[in-house]
Amino acid sequence: MRLRIFTEPQQGADYDTLLKVAKATEDLGFDAFYRSDHYLAMGDGDGLPGPTDAWVTLAGLARETSRIRLGTLMTAGTFRLPGPLAIQVAQVDAMSGGRVDFGLGSGWFEDEHTAYGIPFPKEKFGRLEEQLAIITGLWETPAGEKFTYEGTYYQLKDSPALPKPHQDHIPVLVGGFGAKRTPRLAARYADEFNLPFGSLADTEQQFGRVRAAVEEHGRAASDLVYSNALVACVGKDDAEVTRRAAAIGRDAGELRENGLAGTPAEVVDKIGKYGELGATRIYLQILDLSDLDHLSLIADQVQSQLS
Repeated sequence: MRLRIFTEPQQGADYDTLLKVAKATEDLGFDAFYRSDHYLAMGDGDGLPGPTDAWVTLAGLARETSRIRLGTLMTAGTFRLPGPLAIQVAQVDAMSGGRVDFGLGSGWFEDEHTAYGIPFPKEKFGRLEEQLAIITGLWETPAGEKFTYEGTYYQLKDSPALPKPHQDHIPVLVGGFGAKRTPRLAARYADEFNLPFGSLADTEQQFGRVRAAVEEHGRAASDLVYSNALVACVGKDDAEVTRRAAAIGRDAGELRENGLAGTPAEVVDKIGKYGELGATRIYLQILDLSDLDHLSLIADQVQSQLS
């Protein structure tokens, strides 16, 4: 089981804050630093000092880290055209020496589209499927050949399909709760399937659907990595758990039920239950980015106990 750090900068974090968290992620031995792709704070927070762009951030971190993998949960398919996005991600991959993972979702938060003048199309899933076909197609086209695509939403003609990523293959993440179309999309394009903020029962059901879809597509179910994203709130004792929960505006009891909250022993035990269902990566949603002691505790007393 590998632990990855997952941040939500739209809630209020500038680049320097994210850099500190990313460097702590690397220094403490975590596997990867991920961030959301949002332009508007959610809930009661003001989001100050304002949003940061996901791929601009990752480009900076690509040059200021050396080991950890870098990615998004998930890049919003509504924010960028697939051709330019393929260029951006390939460039960040090159800037990092081949450490990028690419998570792509359909986009869902209508208010942020309205706030920043971004079209919010009714049919998002069909666009997502075409985006995955285009982006992976551009990357996989041999150098010197052209890429053409004629879809319902996007058309490309005689693209030189450049630049190429540093990696021979950028790992692609697909995720979500959809019962039919999401598993089929994962089966066709994904290297990893991620279930965000799902219970153990949700995880068992959705992982089962994805495995079945992968096998129906002619791949082995074990070809994919299966992962969960869960909010983390760990304390050395109950008082510290309660304090950390309050700092992010949550109830400790609710977090114990719906996330990875409690003492290190409690959290290790719950992670083990996700592992029994097939998860081999956990993305720890860290909401208080000023509390680097939280990351140290997780590294020392949770990650160290996971094989």
